[in-house]
Amino acid sequence: MSTTNKAADGAAGRRRTGTRKAKASTGRAPARRADSAQAQVTRLLSMLPYLRSHPSARVSEVAALFGVSERQVIRDLQVLWFSGLPGLQMGDYIEVDMEAVEGEGIISVSNADYLARPLRLHADEAVALIVALRTLAAVPGSFERGAVERAIAKLEDAAGEAAQRAASVQVQVDADAVADVAATVRTALDGKNRLHLSYWVPARDEATERDVDPMRLVVVDGRLYLEGWCHRAESVRLFRLDRVLDVKMLDVAAEVPSQARPRDLDAGLFQPSPSDELVTIELTPAGRWVADYYPHESAEELPGDGLRLRLRARDREWVRRLALRLGETGRVVEPADLGAEVTAEARAALSAYDVQ
Repeated sequence: MSTTNKAADGAAGRRRTGTRKAKASTGRAPARRADSAQAQVTRLLSMLPYLRSHPSARVSEVAALFGVSERQVIRDLQVLWFSGLPGLQMGDYIEVDMEAVEGEGIISVSNADYLARPLRLHADEAVALIVALRTLAAVPGSFERGAVERAIAKLEDAAGEAAQRAASVQVQVDADAVADVAATVRTALDGKNRLHLSYWVPARDEATERDVDPMRLVVVDGRLYLEGWCHRAESVRLFRLDRVLDVKMLDVAAEVPSQARPRDLDAGLFQPSPSDELVTIELTPAGRWVADYYPHESAEELPGDGLRLRLRARDREWVRRLALRLGETGRVVEPADLGAEVTAEARAALSAYDVQ
């Protein structure tokens, strides 16, 4: 998809008019967190085919489908003005009309017929997609199984002998152990109902009670997670389904705040917040693996191939367990009181073995 920074006066006028109408129809405050260019392009590549197959789609529907605010949908569509394939002339670029109908923003996309061209996949891409769909089919109650199986059959037919490579890849999903919980979560997602969870927090070894407005069900490393707005934390949280002790669907409508955004799980499950406590750990060469496994803000080389790591920690118990696991290969330097807590806990553990 190529873009140009120059626009004809008449087309620019249409753009300003359409944008103004759509903004008047949303009435939503802008999202608090800026969207990355990569995320926007990825979303647009999916949004365009959807808009082409759903004429006169509503802004609110598109926002809900792609998990962004209505204002962000407007920003995305503004990018499409004068966008198209390389070599096209000004009159050949995609056109987007946005207007208000009965207080609702309506989207119409034209001049994008080339999007109807069949998608061509390389053999490796087809195999990866088949494996992903088979994993999806193993998720209990998450999707219409028949549609997934039909998609797999079409891909296998198109891929031919290359599809046999997918059979050698086995992805284990903890489906059986959490089938009942997943089914309740899926029912709540479909009905837009709030959930009440009894959830075990391993870092504190305690069961917590919390109300959650579900956003989606995802699979990460073979584990099923519920992502939703947690009223206890007043933030978006991920809940591993095999740690849900009990789940109840409430007769209350889920109300996910407009500023809530699904997490980009490509960066990993553990994504520290700037408000989390900053911890400094000094590592020996044998403890340098910590830098490879955990996100950190800085890493400073020390004499003797050691490493000083600064990272964010939401829970001190997690840091204490990491420090005890490291033993002599790492120590907490800052905050000083946290380092003292680790030392005291290590001495208490040693005293149980009469070791001084």
